[in-house]
Amino acid sequence: MHSDLDTDTAAARALFQSLEGMEGLSRAEPKPATAKARFPGQAALIKLYPGVLVAVTIALAASWLSQHYGAPVMLFALLFGMTFHFLHQEGRCIPGIEFSSKAILRFGVALLGARITASQILGLGLTPIVTVVVAIGSTIALGAVLSRRMGLRGSFGVLSGGAVGICGASAALAIASVLPRTKDSERDTILAVVTVTALSTIAMITYPLITAALGLDHTRAGIFLGGTIHDVAQVVGAGYMISPHTGDVATYVKLLRVTMLLPVVFAIAFVVARMGPGASGGAKPTVPLFLVGFAALVIINSLGWLAKPVTDAASEVSRWCLVTAIAGLGMKTSFKDLVTAGWRPVVLMVVETVWIAGVVLVAVEFFT
Repeated sequence: MHSDLDTDTAAARALFQSLEGMEGLSRAEPKPATAKARFPGQAALIKLYPGVLVAVTIALAASWLSQHYGAPVMLFALLFGMTFHFLHQEGRCIPGIEFSSKAILRFGVALLGARITASQILGLGLTPIVTVVVAIGSTIALGAVLSRRMGLRGSFGVLSGGAVGICGASAALAIASVLPRTKDSERDTILAVVTVTALSTIAMITYPLITAALGLDHTRAGIFLGGTIHDVAQVVGAGYMISPHTGDVATYVKLLRVTMLLPVVFAIAFVVARMGPGASGGAKPTVPLFLVGFAALVIINSLGWLAKPVTDAASEVSRWCLVTAIAGLGMKTSFKDLVTAGWRPVVLMVVETVWIAGVVLVAVEFFT
């Protein structure tokens, strides 16, 4: 009986194979591991395209709705992205989402330099520079003091204060690389990144409403947004929700804060080194390339070397990059993680956020 069953199975398999051959189909043989890519970057493209495709699709949907209903495209992209947060939890989309929210964002911000000139920057005066220095320094000091009062480690206060004061998650990672290593270092870093990202998202939505309620003009609104919101993406999103001029000013002020990352991280590394053996630091921070690109385009545009069609094209490409980046950032945002993080670190970072907003608002109201 078994012999008959085996015979029937073999006959059926042969029949299906013959049908495949009749239809011109053949079995897909696995490619050898050493097969060469058809073009440079093929492996990276295959890895990134699912997540990037989702982010671009969300950007297209957000742009269509914005054009038809008159609402801010950045807000649509953010909210739609948050509904697809599950794609960032596992699966093939994660590398592309990370690429959209980081590399595409930085490229878009760099291209913004093509629409800004030195005369616009000098027209803002010294107030934004002084405001940024005071706001960052006082926020880090406040975090260091309050963290101990709340029963947290002082290192977490420095970490959270730097993240809030400078540039969000990027600052948290850079500062964490030079802080003393403990068994809770990684947990503190993740906690700071998650919390500052959530707070920055909330600020992106609420701060434009605050500037409208306070009656701030476009320049002062840009200084406030650029001097207070944590991450570059949310600063850009909030600024251009109000107007192109507000977005330009907010981007410039925010990039001033980003440039403060190097002196702050080096200062922290110096203090840690003075603490003696047992404090270990990580890799030295480098100047962000998108900041170099932004500054280079500002210089080139200030010299009049960019024709209007070129600046218009750069602005349009930049806009699409930023909307795509906001979509990716939305997919990375999880309020569930914020709820499970614990109340004291969250309260500390909320206080730091309110503090830096207050410092910048006083400067905007009385010194501009």
